[in-house]
Amino acid sequence: MLNRRSFNKALATSLSAVALTGLATQACANPAGKEGKLGIALVGLGSYSKNQLGPALKDAQHCYLAGIVTGSPDKVPTWQKEYGIPDENVYNYDSFDAIKDNDAIDVVYVVLPNSMHADFCIRAARAGKHVICEKPMAVSVEECDAIIDACAANNVKLGMGYRLQYEPYTQEIKRLREAGDYGKPLYVQADAAYRSTSNPGQWRLDKSLSGGGALLNMGVYAIQAAIYATGQNPTSVSAQEFSTRPDYFKDTDETVTAQLTFPGDVIGNIFTSHNVSANRLHVATDTNAWYGLQPATGYGPLAGMTSDGKEISFPHESQQKLQMDGFARHILEGIPNLAPGEMGKRDMIICEAIYASIAAGGKRMDLDLGRMGIVA
Repeated sequence: MLNRRSFNKALATSLSAVALTGLATQACANPAGKEGKLGIALVGLGSYSKNQLGPALKDAQHCYLAGIVTGSPDKVPTWQKEYGIPDENVYNYDSFDAIKDNDAIDVVYVVLPNSMHADFCIRAARAGKHVICEKPMAVSVEECDAIIDACAANNVKLGMGYRLQYEPYTQEIKRLREAGDYGKPLYVQADAAYRSTSNPGQWRLDKSLSGGGALLNMGVYAIQAAIYATGQNPTSVSAQEFSTRPDYFKDTDETVTAQLTFPGDVIGNIFTSHNVSANRLHVATDTNAWYGLQPATGYGPLAGMTSDGKEISFPHESQQKLQMDGFARHILEGIPNLAPGEMGKRDMIICEAIYASIAAGGKRMDLDLGRMGIVA
């Protein structure tokens, strides 16, 4: 298993033998047919970039894949061939800062292990590039603040990789809450979990790289769902951690449950795990009605139902496409940023409180999130 130091060293040196031409020359303009679109560079070419973000950018209307940053030289030819990426738009982790001179790249999307988010988000901001940070935002609230401050200081936009904020099922839950036709939410159950069985050496199970386990990986989805379903930030949290496979989950949390309180006697319960599959949002109201989604957090298609038998259904679209197009339009047109950096910081505040509660034997931890200004 890699530790953080050896992982970062490997990333920094692994492309040293690759000849990357054109970095010192004038950056090329957008290729034909890309006029009016923002160029995005993906930092990290793991499975999420390969299977979700890259394909989504082929169909996006307001952005496209302009560049890549990788620590794996063997991946470069395949990505260049599939996406038409010129040599001058290919970077490694050492040469990354030269991206500041490349006018073809407008946005940097950081898709690296969590412990590396702050470093590359800050470097991207200092290079004058807008930033999308994959969830969780960082491994501490302090790092979240550093990212937000760097983007503000360099006058660049910052968005979180919260794909669900941009897809229609999530928006419909918000609409049902705001319309009030089914009453006021009193209780929310949000579950986001999957079972990991075959790769104990993955970086997500190494705390030096991930910063945490199921909570930071999947739990943020459950936290988000509880918040947008109630329309409020929680005021306190109590939490418990369970481990049934300590031989596999040696370094990170396996299963976490947490109870959230909200203003107006509203309560929520979240469940997250790397040891069992769960994918649900249930909202119970003061009229004995309910509505919800199941599945609620997957890549789609999602599905939903209400207590009076109505289906919640929308044509399936790539959530990642909607997310990146939404952020691009925020930059190009000034539409609202549905997942700003402050939202990522808020969720990290809650995660730190959950870990503190677990360490204190489930003690209730008060939260002061009213000043955050982000509720859904």
